[in-house]
Amino acid sequence: MPSGLIIQAASGYPGKISVEGKGMVTDLTNVMGLIAMGLYQGDHVWISVDGPGEDEMLSTLTDLFGKNFDFPPRGE
Repeated sequence: MPSGLIIQAASGYPGKISVEGKGMVTDLTNVMGLIAMGLYQGDHVWISVDGPGEDEMLSTLTDLFGKNFDFPPRGE
């Protein structure tokens, strides 16, 4: 499950990670929070990372969210 890849990348991170989009915020501790956001390809999200290695974690998550494999195109 592609959403699971995002959660897996965030798991074990000792700091705080949150994602905001479509009027919802989740802390990426479980896949259901991410799925519940109902994101589609092309939706904008804001990722916040606070902790050690935050730049690297932000880069990893940005790459994962940017892939087309996770969220279906609108209208399908």
